[in-house]
Amino acid sequence: MSGAVINGVRRFFPSWLGPAIVYGISIGCLVWVYHDFDWHAELPRLKQIHWLWILLAVTCDILVYVSQAWRWNILLTPVVQAPLGRSVRAIYIGLFANEVLPLRSGEAIRCYLQHLWSGISFPVAISSALIERLFDGIWLILGFFVTAFFVDLDANLKYGASVLAVLVAALGVLLAYAVHRRDEAQDMLARNRWLGVLRHLIEGLHAMGRSPSFWVAALASLLYLGLQVVPIYAMIRGYGLDLTFGHAAAVLVVLRLGTVIPGPPGNIGVFNAFAVAGLMMLGVDRQTAAGLSGVMFFIITVPLLIAGCLALFVTGAKLKEIQRRAQSHLRQAPESVS
Repeated sequence: MSGAVINGVRRFFPSWLGPAIVYGISIGCLVWVYHDFDWHAELPRLKQIHWLWILLAVTCDILVYVSQAWRWNILLTPVVQAPLGRSVRAIYIGLFANEVLPLRSGEAIRCYLQHLWSGISFPVAISSALIERLFDGIWLILGFFVTAFFVDLDANLKYGASVLAVLVAALGVLLAYAVHRRDEAQDMLARNRWLGVLRHLIEGLHAMGRSPSFWVAALASLLYLGLQVVPIYAMIRGYGLDLTFGHAAAVLVVLRLGTVIPGPPGNIGVFNAFAVAGLMMLGVDRQTAAGLSGVMFFIITVPLLIAGCLALFVTGAKLKEIQRRAQSHLRQAPESVS
């Protein structure tokens, strides 16, 4: 794909358009969530929060991303032996970027840092992130349908999960084809200049997908997903609601479905809207759901900001510089196949 084509696309879509759209969606979601919220009634409820549950939520939320780094290292075993602490640092810097920058820039940033620190190619690092998302989608769908046997769920939620199941299955088939038919996949992509950039991902997918560590990483993803349910359950209980672990799993499914598309920094507004929607599907009244969504957003966001700041401080780099270099690597990938 030539640089001229890329520049032409950029001229057709102004650089400010994407952020403007996501910020508009964010504001719209916040207005929808809080337009009739009774702030005076919320203050007494906040004073009654059970902080031991909140402490459990914060602790498990930290462990979520340590487990993600552990899984990432397992997945990368065929190409590099990365120290766990380094992978944790890359993930937290990426999470920090997601909290302060739009369009989920942190995914590219953490892959760039792994490429920089471990010496693996940037496309291989991107391939590993793609495989992680596939694992997450598979376990999320399986967990949802297991939950559906024990919890009465809204029909719209079941429809959304079914759509996601079809998309994940299609992605799984494509990745399996890339892993086991590498040469054929590369030849097919080479015929289309728009898809030529994906040729860079094939080698990484082939190396990781054929290794026994691939299946170990798939099992590690179950722990990663389970740990994500615990903070939500703890926050629900800390807020005073008597919902089950299965209900918390259903809320997680709604949140993951709702935030799968890159959005505003921290998914502010979007996170709140889908948290409210998920809780209301379980019979929670709108006032309570809106209040709890704010608590959930605060409890999840603040530790990520603190940990991300610490990781950046240890690294000694500036986020904007890391973002610039990561974006440069993303641009170089398509140009190198032109």
